[in-house]
Amino acid sequence: MAKRKTSSTRRTASSVKVRAKKGSKSTTAVAVSGRFVLPLAISAVLIVALGLVVGFGYRTATASEFFKLKAVDVRGSDRTSGDEVRKVVMASASQSGVWNADLGEIRTKIEKFPFVKAAAVSMQLPAGIRVNITERMPTAVVHLTSGDFLVDADGTILAAANEKDKTQFPFALLGWDEAKTEKAATENVTRLKVYKKMVDEWQQFSLAERVRQVNLSNPREPVAVVEDSGNRVSITLARDSLGKSLKTALEVLSGKGAKIRSVDVEGASPVIQYLGEQ
Repeated sequence: MAKRKTSSTRRTASSVKVRAKKGSKSTTAVAVSGRFVLPLAISAVLIVALGLVVGFGYRTATASEFFKLKAVDVRGSDRTSGDEVRKVVMASASQSGVWNADLGEIRTKIEKFPFVKAAAVSMQLPAGIRVNITERMPTAVVHLTSGDFLVDADGTILAAANEKDKTQFPFALLGWDEAKTEKAATENVTRLKVYKKMVDEWQQFSLAERVRQVNLSNPREPVAVVEDSGNRVSITLARDSLGKSLKTALEVLSGKGAKIRSVDVEGASPVIQYLGEQ
């Protein structure tokens, strides 16, 4: 009887020991986990705090008086007002400072100026901004319903032509298509090419000063308007021989402008229409 009791007691004690061992492993895992989680949490808080401090310090430094905009260097602005460009830059960057200036936004604003084809905007640290401008070059004076305007080789209307501009170009281009269509834009570029060819050939033959205007409503049938004997006469030219055909027409017309309405030198022989003829 005593032996059975002793054996039962041993088994119970052994079970208690096993359970105690299992419990001790769980407790150890929790303790180890706690030792790692707390330092990680503290590190994360410190990193976030450091980031905020650095960010605040960066914003404070870049917005300081050291980077305050003091000079705007504008280059390549022959027809564009340098003062107006400087006003745009100052308005955009005087508050933010040079370091924080939105250079892309400044460039977009400057490229809205009529003669500006492209603008490159860069920082000149610590307190300057440079603007390099590529301008559109006028290639003709065109007559529109609202007056005479300068255009570039792409057909972009630049600005109203003043008297100085009109002396730069010997004659105005009539027949410009003012419609906002792709077809009109293509035809207008063709007109400008014919216009340039006229200027080049006629200046070579010293004929440009005789022409008052050209009508290129149909660029395949160019017409020059000249003045003779106090009367304006239309001359239909050979497109492939603008210089020679104009010279021939002027020789036919010489001293007879008071009687002649038009001359057509597109063909082999000049065709003259006199005033009063239908």
